[in-house]
Amino acid sequence: MEPLIDRARAFPQRAGLAGRELTGLAAGQSPQALFITCSDSRVVPSLITGADPGDLFELRTAGNIVPAYRADAASGETATIEYAVDVLGVRDIVVCGHSHCGAVGAVVRGDDLSTAPAVRAWLRNADPGELRTEEADVFDPTVAGPVQRHVLAQLHRLRGYPGIARRLIDGQVRLHGWFYEIHTGLVLAHRADSGLFLPL
Repeated sequence: MEPLIDRARAFPQRAGLAGRELTGLAAGQSPQALFITCSDSRVVPSLITGADPGDLFELRTAGNIVPAYRADAASGETATIEYAVDVLGVRDIVVCGHSHCGAVGAVVRGDDLSTAPAVRAWLRNADPGELRTEEADVFDPTVAGPVQRHVLAQLHRLRGYPGIARRLIDGQVRLHGWFYEIHTGLVLAHRADSGLFLPL
């Protein structure tokens, strides 16, 4: 923890002239994209995209799961998505899964999560049927295939959010499916024309 504290103390200097470059951010935010990804510490959206403060409105969940929209049972996730789209007017939404994902791997393998009941309950939001199509998926440590199918399932779920559904019709929002390889740094994007995830 001490190295993190030391870097936090030095942040104003690293940000430039005691944070002078950050003063404009106090007036408000206008992020370029809503970036939905996993809570995994190896996935750092600003590092992957080169984003500056204010560029990304981030939502991080275990397994980059997007819960189904329910106005009567709102969650932090649905509120974040709704705020990004309906209040901030974000025009691009990225769902970024990643290789070696523990959450997706646990669903695919059917891991016993009885010692982590909240995690087990949360992962019920991921449909095992959408993730596993081949027996080889169970033995693939990168879980690339299941994660990519999982990303597409989350994009489908986002289409059920009223604000997103309206803006998709009008062309005011675009959805992007990405897959980040932790071991190479490569980012793949889903191409609707081929149905494949290909390098950006």
